[in-house]
Amino acid sequence: MLKQIMAGTALAALSVGFAAAANAQGAISDGRIKIGVLNDRSGIYADVAGEGSAVAARMAAEEFGNAIDGTPIEIVVADHQNKADIAANITRQWIDREQVDVVADVPNSAAALAVQEITRDKNRIFLMSGPGSSRLTGDACSPTGIHWTYDNHALAAGTARALTEEGKNTWYFITADYAFGHSLEEETTAVVKELGGQALGSVRHPLGNSDFSSFLLQAQGSGAQVIGLANAGNDTTNAIKQANEFGITQAGQTMAGMLLFISDVHALGLDAAQGLVATTGFYWDMDEETRAWSAKYQEKMGAKPTMVQAGVYSSVKHYLKAVQEAKTDEAKAVVSKMHELPIQDMFAKNGKILANGRMVHDMYLARVKTPSESKGPWDYYEIVSTIPGDQAYLDAAASGCKIAQK
Repeated sequence: MLKQIMAGTALAALSVGFAAAANAQGAISDGRIKIGVLNDRSGIYADVAGEGSAVAARMAAEEFGNAIDGTPIEIVVADHQNKADIAANITRQWIDREQVDVVADVPNSAAALAVQEITRDKNRIFLMSGPGSSRLTGDACSPTGIHWTYDNHALAAGTARALTEEGKNTWYFITADYAFGHSLEEETTAVVKELGGQALGSVRHPLGNSDFSSFLLQAQGSGAQVIGLANAGNDTTNAIKQANEFGITQAGQTMAGMLLFISDVHALGLDAAQGLVATTGFYWDMDEETRAWSAKYQEKMGAKPTMVQAGVYSSVKHYLKAVQEAKTDEAKAVVSKMHELPIQDMFAKNGKILANGRMVHDMYLARVKTPSESKGPWDYYEIVSTIPGDQAYLDAAASGCKIAQK
């Protein structure tokens, strides 16, 4: 009997040893998969991302039954208030104290660049849907950072190219004075010059600005055919509203919202927004799959999703699929699996992740409909053309990312 007890004890100890070895090699680190959705929940990008991004992430988790092989999926949210230091502090706390495995979304490029540095150093995954700076897959790239939805190079490749090729080849910029705005102005200027156009100048405004009168008058006085708005969210809508009040577009100059979201068009109304050209990575009315998912989203949020919110869903879903396949939440193992697995969902068809972390997918050039063309709320875009992903995004080797050059 004693021998049987000792044998059983030894077997139990051996089993524990095997389990410990398995955990050391991979498996889920703390018995849960924890995703932190970090964005602007109360400021100028709240409609672009905000709670809608958290809802999109939860929708992705629900498709896995909120668990992977019995391990629960937990989603936490926080507001970075469009401040890089707050974004950095939240990210550190999430990773060091709350065992967050992946940070998602993070509109505001300054905030995203801060989060990229921390997640790189702490070996955590960063799924970027909200920020636009091309530096995130350029000189500031990370082996655990994946830029999902759009970037400033893709925006310029769409909107700036389309308008310049129409013959509107002199530009003046009204630019948000932080990393995103600077990058977008630079990327757009490069495309305009490549096509033989000119950038006549620019003026910079603080983030969250309400009065654009002086900036618009400077742009109007430049005589440029196009006034390029290198900003986003409420800054873009405020600038367009005030340009209409001053009669700038009626006098013949074209307003180009370089980053225009469907939520911006909804806020402006078609009377003010009609005719604007936008480059987008997603539109809810593209096909049956986009319409079905967007209807589920609208039931929860009361609005159609922006491309940022749709991108959060797609990136989180792909991450969870990779965790399921890799059978671990260790960052580099999961990222490797994310590179390996095909990206085929309602957001991206035949998407691929490059060595620099750029997820390449088709972008779309859209024109905002007139009130008479629209069939009702949220029927705002006519898709003019598809921009193949390989044309929209920089090749990894040309991005300036040192990882991609190894």
